[in-house]
Amino acid sequence: MSKSSNKTMQLTLKRVGIDTYRENVAYLHRDCDIYRAEGFQALAKIEVQANGKRILASLNVVDDTSIVGCQQLGLSEEAFAMLGVADGSAVTVSPAEPARSIPALHRKIAGERLNADDFQRIVQDIANHRYSKIELTAFVVACNQGELDREEVFFLSDAMSKVGRHLDWHEHPVVDKHCIGGIPGNRTSMLVVPIVAAHGMLCPKTSSRAITSPAGTADTMELLANVDMPFALLTDIVHRHRGCLAWGGSSDLSPADDVLISVERPLSIDSPGQMVASILSKKVAAGSTHLLLDIPLGPTAKVRSMPEAQKLRKLFEFVAKRMGITIDVVITDGRQPIGRGIGPALEARDVMQVLQNHAQAPDDLRQKALRLAGRMLEFAPDVRGGDGFAIARDILDSGRALSKMQDIIAAQGKKDFDPDAPPLSKLSFDICAAASGTVIAIDNVQLARIARSAGAPRAKGSGVDLMVKLGEQVTQGQLLYKVYAAFPTELAFARQACERSSGYSIGPAEALQPLFVEY
Repeated sequence: MSKSSNKTMQLTLKRVGIDTYRENVAYLHRDCDIYRAEGFQALAKIEVQANGKRILASLNVVDDTSIVGCQQLGLSEEAFAMLGVADGSAVTVSPAEPARSIPALHRKIAGERLNADDFQRIVQDIANHRYSKIELTAFVVACNQGELDREEVFFLSDAMSKVGRHLDWHEHPVVDKHCIGGIPGNRTSMLVVPIVAAHGMLCPKTSSRAITSPAGTADTMELLANVDMPFALLTDIVHRHRGCLAWGGSSDLSPADDVLISVERPLSIDSPGQMVASILSKKVAAGSTHLLLDIPLGPTAKVRSMPEAQKLRKLFEFVAKRMGITIDVVITDGRQPIGRGIGPALEARDVMQVLQNHAQAPDDLRQKALRLAGRMLEFAPDVRGGDGFAIARDILDSGRALSKMQDIIAAQGKKDFDPDAPPLSKLSFDICAAASGTVIAIDNVQLARIARSAGAPRAKGSGVDLMVKLGEQVTQGQLLYKVYAAFPTELAFARQACERSSGYSIGPAEALQPLFVEY
């Protein structure tokens, strides 16, 4: 490109306040001289450069000068943050070179098996935002329809773990715990981390915010302490207190996974291979040496049969071994939500009540957390197999877990939160039993949908507070749960969801769903 051409390509940067979620999007006016002269097309990839920095972005074309003028280049929130220069800066744009891995993508679309180098190139291009949303969707669907074999899952996991930051804590073991999701209220990480850290094991827990669920660990922890902090501070907290409960969104661990998730979630695609690659790539990149993996099993969980759970367990074990991480996979009861609360404030209440050994603490959350923490403690060389549960229970009952959690909260930046009076949304309504009998089934998916309709997790005080759990006897008109919402519209949406289905099935005791799980 000539010097004069470079001058022609210069525009003024404008920050466009649009959240494009994990996609860099640029905006040019249709009458912009550059757009007309260079033959750019909508959805094409362009390269944006400013002050020695560069990003790739998908081009959108606009006709409204209030969005961008003819001498401006607009960037979405994601793209603006990634470029990292001031609004009004001079920028240059040019057509982006096609992603080099496109031929490999085409082979995967055709159903061919890819090798390690193919996945490495694809993942690198995805992390560098060289794929459009259409190309990303093609890759995700191709991997889902032509299910990846276990070697391909390893190649994908390994490639994803090598792109982005890779942490080294200079200790062994470094333990972590992860659940594959799908169970509302399952906030065991916020109990396991302080228990394990109180024993002295290193447990740096970086968690996600909710995308399709009513709350993530980071959403819930955010009511108690800051979760978004500089990496240097996070590292210091982990070394001083042996653990943390932070948001992992700014840590740049397996950035290709974050991009792929932006496509997988709207499509409701959660194939086993992509799930394994997503989880293990981030754990390896985070420096974990030992991982406890929770696979809930139930009729409305992600995994709905024991053969499916065992197949997924074997896949995790194979890939983890190839990646050099010790893994312990547990299959747990996923027939119903864990704890009473569904939504950030309600779940934070449950967690703190368990840590405080409160009389009203949900026992199912306590017991599951103790079992998981016990298994994690057995990663320690000084803990014999089978002794972990008793040690975890002693740490919780003695108040050492609460003290450790208070240390972590103080280090991350404490916020005011009273578990006896959590900040619940002001509007509410009750759902009562339509008949007398036994609660024989609880629909995880429907209760999560109701909580999200009520505004969770965006409105942290919104959600569902359960009064009755599986196997309990109820009488007609008895309160099953209470729904909280911050705004009348969300209250109405949640009420409509409840009218379609309460999520509870009541019938004879002999119809109760059987428990088929193994720890």
